[in-house]
Amino acid sequence: MNKPLASALLSLLLVGAAGAPAMASVPRDQAPQAGRTATTATATATKAAAVRAVDFAGTVSLSNCSGSLVRTPNSLASDPALVLSNGHCLETGMPGAGQVVVNRSSSRSFGLLNSAGTRVATLRANKISYGTMTDTDISIYQLTKTYAQIQSQYGIGALTLNDAHPVQGTAIKVVSGYWKRIYSCNADGFVYRLKEGDWTWKDSLRYTSACNTIGGTSGSPVVDTATGKVVAVNNTGNEDGQRCTVNNPCEVDENGVVTVRQGINYAQQTYIIVPCIGAGSQIDLTRPGCTLPRP
Repeated sequence: MNKPLASALLSLLLVGAAGAPAMASVPRDQAPQAGRTATTATATATKAAAVRAVDFAGTVSLSNCSGSLVRTPNSLASDPALVLSNGHCLETGMPGAGQVVVNRSSSRSFGLLNSAGTRVATLRANKISYGTMTDTDISIYQLTKTYAQIQSQYGIGALTLNDAHPVQGTAIKVVSGYWKRIYSCNADGFVYRLKEGDWTWKDSLRYTSACNTIGGTSGSPVVDTATGKVVAVNNTGNEDGQRCTVNNPCEVDENGVVTVRQGINYAQQTYIIVPCIGAGSQIDLTRPGCTLPRP
């Protein structure tokens, strides 16, 4: 996977290269203006200050992929911190179709980056809270430190997951901690079903062509440039123009019509994660509104 680069992803994992399938292979890869009046200008400036320019702060590098330190709108500073990446980036291997990993012990490490892309710390997980490549392609790790501890020790806060479906045309940035590279484009549209090899994802976000992500960018947060919030996680792209194979996902509409877009990349929306995270950063798949696949 690039994105689903099934084979690509697999080989990347073996050599420690970057790339997550997006699907199987992991797939690869501001400031506001003043207003017309003094009052409006002040309000605009205040709002602008609240939205940090999109940079590398809060992103992480994995051994084979990218990721990010994330929180929900309701997370507390005292909660254990979470890291978001792709399911195909799991150190245990890519989950099979229909497989869901929940609360599995892990000691995986992550390189925490500052705004300039410099590694300032190594964070460590104590468990894989959730991981799957069914319906979506995500992995969520719980860390041994809280959000407050990370902020206090390294001066870096987590990125916030947006709790609403993104909008077509939204300006976005795909921020790769593995490659320390930022891709800028727009949300081109949404795919009813995106199929890659044995995996199928629902309501995937399709990029415009400027986000030509590569292997190793798998797991990168997709950030809405207007809000600074995470709206998706990068996971795959069609590399060779093949139809529905690993590293060559195809789009399938409600009528079963298949479309292949060579060179176009995709991400999995993350608003669906928010209802599933409860107190203490615990994943609870029975919470109201949680639609993530269950084991």
